[in-house]
Amino acid sequence: MANSAHVSKVRSLYKRILLLHRFLPIDLRALGDQYVKEEFRRHKNVSLREVSAFMIEWENYKDTLQTQVLDSSGHLVPTANLGAALPEAKFEDFQSEQIGQLYELMLESTKPNRQFDIQEDTK
Repeated sequence: MANSAHVSKVRSLYKRILLLHRFLPIDLRALGDQYVKEEFRRHKNVSLREVSAFMIEWENYKDTLQTQVLDSSGHLVPTANLGAALPEAKFEDFQSEQIGQLYELMLESTKPNRQFDIQEDTK
């Protein structure tokens, strides 16, 4: 039963994040959705210690994004105040592979011609 509750909590968090991504610019949404899907899939069978840290960090991400989405919801033109600075102390908790992923994500999300050149349907 506890496993069922955990699976439900993970799915709920996953769905909430993807829902919040709908409020991002289309190219960042595509990038974010892909990243979230890969990370949740990658952490499907990790240790309890890793699951705990994973869930805490993704809950923090969800809370931050939710606050930013709600703060920008009253504006006619969406504000670009998305994201948050990552404290240097957090890097000590990361493995070198994770730092590499963050670096690639940062490069992709800040370059002028992003990989995801998606146009919204204006019909």
